[in-house]
Amino acid sequence: MPRYDYLCKDNGRTVEVTHSMSAKVTSWGELCDLAKIDPGSTPSEAAVHKVFNSAPMINTPMSNAQLKNLGFTKLEKRYDGTYENVTRTGTEKRFLDPKDPSSLPHLHKKIRD
Repeated sequence: MPRYDYLCKDNGRTVEVTHSMSAKVTSWGELCDLAKIDPGSTPSEAAVHKVFNSAPMINTPMSNAQLKNLGFTKLEKRYDGTYENVTRTGTEKRFLDPKDPSSLPHLHKKIRD
C-alpha cells in the first residue's frame, strides 16, 4: 500500500501513514487513528492536507564516479545497440556482449546481504 504524508496546520506536525489510494483523510482525528498515535491537545476535527515530497535522489543528479563509489552499476546504450558499463570496476569489461557471459557486470561482488 502507498505511503502518504499529511500536514496539520493547527499543530504544524507532518505524519506519514499507509492507506489505500481511494481512502480520504481529512481530519486530525482520522489521521491519528490511522497512524495509531495520540492526538494530543489538537482538536480531532482539525483539517489535514496531503503533502507531496519528492523521492530521495530524484532531483539529485549523480556522476558516474559517485554511482560507482556507492556500488551501483550504470549501463549506457550506445548508437550501435551495445551497452557500455560506465561504472565498471576491477576486471569488468567495458562493453557488454550478450553472447559472452564474462562481459556481464560482477553483481555478485557488489550485492551484499
